[in-house]
Amino acid sequence: MLAEAARLAAAAGIVQATWVRALAEALPAGLGVFRVITFGASFHWMDRPRVASAVRTMLTPGGAVVQVDAPGYRADALLKETGHGRLRYPPPPDEAMESLRRRYLGPDRRAGQGIRNTSPGGEDDVFQAAGFLPARIVVVPDGREVELSVDQVVAGRFSNSGTAPHLFGDRVGEFERDLRSLIADASAAGRFSVRLPDNILRFWRPA
Repeated sequence: MLAEAARLAAAAGIVQATWVRALAEALPAGLGVFRVITFGASFHWMDRPRVASAVRTMLTPGGAVVQVDAPGYRADALLKETGHGRLRYPPPPDEAMESLRRRYLGPDRRAGQGIRNTSPGGEDDVFQAAGFLPARIVVVPDGREVELSVDQVVAGRFSNSGTAPHLFGDRVGEFERDLRSLIADASAAGRFSVRLPDNILRFWRPA
């Protein structure tokens, strides 16, 4: 992801960005102070009290922490709101892909070195305990239709923590073969559509 970010920044002529690979728990890590610090659907992976306290020390006066999230990423959940008939192609076969994951890896969702079947909530309580004011929530509408190829659906599945390639060991090739087969069967055109959900921004400012 860092390499892709650097590539896209260079293509856009952005030269003032610095790319750092580090654990959030290592913050402030000598990086300095900032007006805005963002978390892109990632805060739930961290030692949340520790990281919230660290970023509190990294904000300039008037600065804020922003969590960028969305109410749902699953295609079938979005279709309940948008209607299949309004999409050009069928959605990715999420249920079938989840069944395939369970067949290979079992019922529990693996993540990193452990199991993660649920994600923790209560972010607002965590930030307030670290010295922030209650969250201000802003919804940024989206709703764009995005078309995906079979390769993009496969890549998206492998980028998910619960189906990361290393979890399959020497069966990763077998899993990918089965994955591609069921994805191909879900769309005669080999194309899929998803409706992007609205983005939810949660702002926290120091108390």
